[in-house]
Amino acid sequence: MELFMASSRTQLRRRLKGLYRDLRGAREVVRAMASTDHPFLAHIIPIRRCNLACEYCNEYDDFSKAVPTEEMFRRVDKLGDLGTSAVTISGGEPLLHPELDEIIRRIRKNGMISGLITNGYLLVAERIERLNRAGLEWLQISIDNVTPDEVSKKSLKVLDKKLELLAEYADFHVNINSVVGGGVCNPQDALTIGKRALALGFSSTIGIIHDGGGQLQPLTEEEKRVYQEMKAMEKSSFTRVNAFQDNIALGRPNQWRCRAGARYLYICENGLVHYCSQQRGYPGTPLEKYTLADIRREYVTEKSCAPHCTVSCVHQVSALDSWRAPQHPAAIDSGAGSLVQID
Repeated sequence: MELFMASSRTQLRRRLKGLYRDLRGAREVVRAMASTDHPFLAHIIPIRRCNLACEYCNEYDDFSKAVPTEEMFRRVDKLGDLGTSAVTISGGEPLLHPELDEIIRRIRKNGMISGLITNGYLLVAERIERLNRAGLEWLQISIDNVTPDEVSKKSLKVLDKKLELLAEYADFHVNINSVVGGGVCNPQDALTIGKRALALGFSSTIGIIHDGGGQLQPLTEEEKRVYQEMKAMEKSSFTRVNAFQDNIALGRPNQWRCRAGARYLYICENGLVHYCSQQRGYPGTPLEKYTLADIRREYVTEKSCAPHCTVSCVHQVSALDSWRAPQHPAAIDSGAGSLVQID
């Protein structure tokens, strides 16, 4: 029996919003297939501070102030000007930003799909309803274990009540990501977390914990078994876009074309564009100075970290263009400073 029986009106509202999300997503995929001259996904960081201190994480501190809201608006507007399809707010812990709702509204005002990655600790019913009103379209929480330990406090035991609140109040899509790999004491926890997510009506995915540089860490035999069982539980759409993890699980490199800096942008709290959360510093260009020329250059720039990369969002976005021309510096006409046609 389901824990929550939403009213017929609530169920209809959620279905209609879900259909609208799917249609918008499909439209953006079509637009991305038609042209490579805009980012498909951008991650923006409104605050680096986090209320947790997970041992494996290199994406937080315990002192940073929130980026001023007006500055976040300028960054969101710039992403809109670049033609970005979707913007995900991450951190740190983004719910610590006092004007997060207004940033989400700004994303929607620019016509972009709005997402949020949070540890979930600060979610209460009123906060979830505020996210609904702001126009949030999807949210992800990563849960690392069933019971908190010295590696991670993002546990099902702590967060289960938060998941129940999401099931009752959220109009946006919720995905729960569990993990296997280095630092996780009990690989079976991923299965427990995934089954609980599905029981509450959420989608469920699995990730492989990377090292401090976002690189591959092969799985043990038990972890491989859990990984395969979790993949069978995923929706077919997630399984397809996460297929790159099959090689990671076996300790093998992936041969692919990373389009970071072009199709995917990571904008840190200082407003600089990076390849991803694990490759901060490259290219390190201020977002306000980022242009179509930068997008075209990075589209054809090979990334040395690509073969052993475990960063899901970059793999998923780059898959849109896997059939296109290969990355090669020769695609840049150094004499004229322009690029060859890559569509």
